[in-house]
Amino acid sequence: GIVLELLKEAMVSKLGDTKGFLIDGYPRELKEAEEFESKIGEPKLVFCLDCSVETMSSRLLMRSQSSQHSDNAKTIQEGIENYYQASKPVIAYYERKTQLCKVN
Repeated sequence: GIVLELLKEAMVSKLGDTKGFLIDGYPRELKEAEEFESKIGEPKLVFCLDCSVETMSSRLLMRSQSSQHSDNAKTIQEGIENYYQASKPVIAYYERKTQLCKVN
């Protein structure tokens, strides 16, 4: 709820100054998508960056080596699995509404 309210406030404050909004990483779950639509409105387009588990794993491992992140391969794998479980319903939801654009 807090993230949605912050998004709404930021969007409303810029309504006259923009042609649209790009929101990165939200919604992560179907419930968030439904709440967004009921409180703000339906998105015209939803992008899904579609890449393999191997690509995500290698990029996250490189990030952890070059930063303060202490993620290891097991932690990264668990995070990716959790991401897929949460995002599958969101992706299917927007595919049904024909608002989804997958980017390889």
